[in-house]
Amino acid sequence: MIADRFPVSLQDRLCNLPQYLLPQRLLTRCGNRLTRLRAPWFKDFLIRRFIAHFRVDLSEAASADLDSYPDFNQFFTRALRPGARPLAEGERVLCCPVDGTVSQIGGLTADRLLQAKGQSYSLSRLLGGDASRALPFHDGGFITLYLSPRDYHRIHIPLPGRLEEMIHIPGRLFSVSPLTTRVVPDLFARNERLVNLFATPVGPMAMILVGAIMVASIETVWAGVITPPLGITLRQWSYPATGPDAVFLDKGAEMGRFNMGSTVILLFARDAVRWDPAIQPDAGVRMGQRLGEIYPGPALSPFQRKAQHVPQTRFARRDHQ
Repeated sequence: MIADRFPVSLQDRLCNLPQYLLPQRLLTRCGNRLTRLRAPWFKDFLIRRFIAHFRVDLSEAASADLDSYPDFNQFFTRALRPGARPLAEGERVLCCPVDGTVSQIGGLTADRLLQAKGQSYSLSRLLGGDASRALPFHDGGFITLYLSPRDYHRIHIPLPGRLEEMIHIPGRLFSVSPLTTRVVPDLFARNERLVNLFATPVGPMAMILVGAIMVASIETVWAGVITPPLGITLRQWSYPATGPDAVFLDKGAEMGRFNMGSTVILLFARDAVRWDPAIQPDAGVRMGQRLGEIYPGPALSPFQRKAQHVPQTRFARRDHQ
């Protein structure tokens, strides 16, 4: 059973206190504008300082020419060169969707997920408060992946999937750093987030993109920019199995991106996935590497390839406002 309480040091609480006082949304809006300014001297200054501070490896980028990026955000969400992230081979292999660090991994206890040592949170609340939406994932498997600023910030689907539903859930914009994860209760169920529910060969899968302070935008390949504008009410969209509005993504295809760093949470049904024992909390991971094995159930009609494929190289932007 997951313990719900664990002593947090006074030092950690004091270090985290400013987050409750900061104007989170104002700072995020400012970040959105600054990272999209196209004055060459300004964007070049930001990019060079960022590379030096975070020791960014430009040899992996599709373009190492800083002049090819019109603003800082285009650099931050840069594509990788072909072959930089090969997918782990095997039809039953579950691939990592991002570059980052494993925050937590394991199984749910009924509808509770582990956030940090001795601290758990509600699956239903994470998915927007709908118990029926959470039910398929009870006692299932989950992994929480933290993306630091230096990481590659495009997000890929870990196995073939057809999009069934997307839910934007407004919330706070706390940092999702390891410190904040230890200190702020129910962090991932309090922050703004985008829930994407897929049908896959192994059953239902949820990909939750968690916003954070200075994460000035979350976007997907099928709908474009979801935030901003920053909404204050829950919004949701359903997608058909076939036709021009259907969305089917092949394994490893790009499904979205963060414009600044944050967290991705993957959810699976009970007994759908077996995690690789080498993948433990605090382990560094790269997009495409093996996370574990899946256990496919009965064949599902969405995987007859009748649904529309979304190309990996462009965004199919649609108006969802």
